[in-house]
Amino acid sequence: MAKLTSHKVLSFDVYGTLIDWESGIVTALSHGYPDLKIPRVEILHAFHKLEKETQSRHPNLPYSQLLAKLHPALASQLNLSPPSEATSQQFGDSVGSWPAFPDTVAALHRLQKHFKLVVLSNTDRASFAATSDTQLPGVVFDAVLTAQDIGSYKPDKRNFEFLLGYARDSWGFGKDELLQTAQSQFHDHYPAKEMGIRSAWIVRPGAIMGEQGKKGEEIWDWKFDTLEEMADAVDNEASVFWKMK
Repeated sequence: MAKLTSHKVLSFDVYGTLIDWESGIVTALSHGYPDLKIPRVEILHAFHKLEKETQSRHPNLPYSQLLAKLHPALASQLNLSPPSEATSQQFGDSVGSWPAFPDTVAALHRLQKHFKLVVLSNTDRASFAATSDTQLPGVVFDAVLTAQDIGSYKPDKRNFEFLLGYARDSWGFGKDELLQTAQSQFHDHYPAKEMGIRSAWIVRPGAIMGEQGKKGEEIWDWKFDTLEEMADAVDNEASVFWKMK
């Protein structure tokens, strides 16, 4: 069986895995509706459904614009008053303020000692740059591949084909040397398996979005509650390797 350390590249979903997008989305919505009292789970279920629908209809729309576009429909579904255009744009521009999980930055610094780190994210370049600058200090990614670059949103297989092509052409790595590292079953683990890419599931206990597939089957080759736990496992493998040499 392959080991974590037999891989050369960790390809990350960002929002949901490294970034607490659920808290970020709820906070961003509340900025336009200061008296918001709707349960978090209701907001996130409505958002997730609208996001999938909007990404399917507008695969080439940059993510910040997609968020602004779905914002009025989200407000309507939640029985909120219609937002102004400026409020919807503010929601779309909020991605960079969504917070990192507490363990993310330290774990990434540890993991980058062992792997190339690649972003494979359903975002746009400007939004990810804002996230990188404000939420991921000192973390250097070897490649940033966004939906804007690819022209489709995960779980579209084209995103994973793009990743495989990039790893092959840039570093000569095949799919067996890549490990998709993500929280979302829907966006990442199901399509990764279909593409023959191994995956590490960062569960983020309590997460609402990124639901399982139709049969409720959980797809993963390695499973960790947090990224810190994954970094611990990688360090342990590496330590055993060096002790054996």
